[in-house]
Amino acid sequence: MSNPLLENTVLPRFSAIRPEHVEPAIDTILADYQAGIDALLAAKTPRSFGNVIGVCEDLDDRLSRAWAPVGHLHGVADSEALREAYAKAQEKIVAFSSALGQNRELYAAVKAVHEGAAFAALPAAARTLVEHELRDFVLAGVALEEPARSRYREISSELARLSTEFEEAVLDATDAWSEHITDAAGIAGIPESGRAVLRAYAEEKGLEGWLVTLKQPSVQAVLSYADDRALRARVYRAYGTRASENADGGKFDNTARIERILALRHESALLVGFASTAEESLATKMATSPDQVIAFLRDFVAKARPMAEADLAELRAFAAEHLQIADLQPWDVGYASEKLRERKYALNEEELKPYFPLPAVMDGLFAVIERVLGVGVRLRQGVDVWHEDARYYDLLDADGVVFAGFYVDLYARTGKRGGAWMDVCTSRLRKKDSLQLPIAFLTCNFAPPTANTPSLLTHDDVITLFHEFGHGLHHMLTEVDFAGVSGISGVEWDAVELPSQFMENFAWKREGLDLIARHWQSGERLPDALFERMQAARNFQSGLFLVRQLEFGLFDFRLHHEFDPQLGARTLQLLDEVRREVAVLQPPEWHRFPHAFTHIFAGGYGAGYYSYLWAEVLSADAFERFEQEGVFNREVGEAWRRAVLAVGGSRPALESFVAFRGREPSPDALLRSYGVAA
Repeated sequence: MSNPLLENTVLPRFSAIRPEHVEPAIDTILADYQAGIDALLAAKTPRSFGNVIGVCEDLDDRLSRAWAPVGHLHGVADSEALREAYAKAQEKIVAFSSALGQNRELYAAVKAVHEGAAFAALPAAARTLVEHELRDFVLAGVALEEPARSRYREISSELARLSTEFEEAVLDATDAWSEHITDAAGIAGIPESGRAVLRAYAEEKGLEGWLVTLKQPSVQAVLSYADDRALRARVYRAYGTRASENADGGKFDNTARIERILALRHESALLVGFASTAEESLATKMATSPDQVIAFLRDFVAKARPMAEADLAELRAFAAEHLQIADLQPWDVGYASEKLRERKYALNEEELKPYFPLPAVMDGLFAVIERVLGVGVRLRQGVDVWHEDARYYDLLDADGVVFAGFYVDLYARTGKRGGAWMDVCTSRLRKKDSLQLPIAFLTCNFAPPTANTPSLLTHDDVITLFHEFGHGLHHMLTEVDFAGVSGISGVEWDAVELPSQFMENFAWKREGLDLIARHWQSGERLPDALFERMQAARNFQSGLFLVRQLEFGLFDFRLHHEFDPQLGARTLQLLDEVRREVAVLQPPEWHRFPHAFTHIFAGGYGAGYYSYLWAEVLSADAFERFEQEGVFNREVGEAWRRAVLAVGGSRPALESFVAFRGREPSPDALLRSYGVAA
């Protein structure tokens, strides 16, 4: 049987990949990988960069190219058979990687490269790669003796399995709940664009009327617009208790997984010499100590909480006077906020959505990056994809030469993980006889088009698309030839959001919106009056937004920093403590936000959620240079590309920032953007 995962094709043959291909392919590749390492270590040749690091890069790349499409399908086209195959293969990969990270002979070979006479003459990116490899060996427990070495590997394997199970439980819980509505009165208040989404969900199941689900476009439509307060409460409860003991009879409950994940992470950190998971996580971040992170977050709390309290007081007064809601509840907040925004600024998302049809937004996004970065985008026809909605684009330089590519999959559907993300398909890597180009996956969950309208985005959706494309540009515009530090690889985790949050700014500027926003029927650009109302409303409830982000960040960091094996995770107790310090509106006792917090339990952001705000400080400061010198200033765009995007993880992020800005970052620009006094 031919196996598409073993083919050396530039792009994966998604239509040919079956669950039964996964395990045999990974078995073959891991066996070849081990044989390659054995040959490297047996060789009598000098320990040079090429015959140690170069060999490892090639071996690792082959595994990555096979595993990337499998992981992607697991996120966008899930099935029971694929889950089973993914879990078995992942367990083998984690076990192999853990053993490789503790291979002392290989560590000695890398160390010999570092200590060799030729090291100083290597390119800066190559030296960084060697230094990262040595650091990662230490973090993987290369110095551990038995039984600690074996225990570390066991923990790594179990953590990988638990993270996958956590994410799958959230997906299953999301897909398990729905409410069928046949009377139009039940969805009163929801605008036609939202009704069309609910109608499409019903049609997908062969039902008449409308189907409310826990997919993001549905939740957004109900909580923002449904006049039926009881419906809002039911959707809020179902969404807020996903994957917990308070929903589905506990069938998808993540409680035990949370407890186990935190305990194992803590044990793993102790094994390699750190006091906590949070401390260990900072070994690969810009922040230098837990105290620094906590102080950073609490400084923002002190500035944002008074604003949030004022926001909430205004909302409560408005809801009581104009909506007859005397006891504002969490399921009323989105609804009342939309009504208040409309009253204060004569602005609502439904008025904006006709100006953001997805095809026009995509064209505008491509026009923005061409003007700022000198990069062209071209749709490639005939590419093998996993779903009819997916597309593939080439990225072209000024001479029309293809230097990168990306897939997009933008609509919410059953069997697809919620949220939005960028992931790596292939990394840029210089091989003996060729250059492998970087290719990205860009995934969102927007409302799909209907029979009568294109997909109409909210402005928040536009921001999300620009955000993920910023990650994609970071990956694709790299000029580093070593996969371990090209693109986003090797970038400190609290700086990895810098290019993504940077891109969001263009969706707020008149210059950017003139390229992005076109009425789906008339083709009219966004009117000046509507633009001015958007700008006036930009900081609407920014205090409430900030304290929500601070709650997530402080909860995550304290959860990982303060874990005590004698006391257990204390997840809900700690969340209550954080909320008393940060939040201004407390959710009900039955709410189970942590149980679906995939970012920190399945998405790589454990003890790192603070990174969003940390990187936003950098991005606001960086974009201020564009505001000062011209939003579409090509000279500044080229400086941004060269200083940040091109170098990837080949040098510390702070050095890249200083190279672009001419100084270290200041939080003042971010505070101004939120309307917070510095």
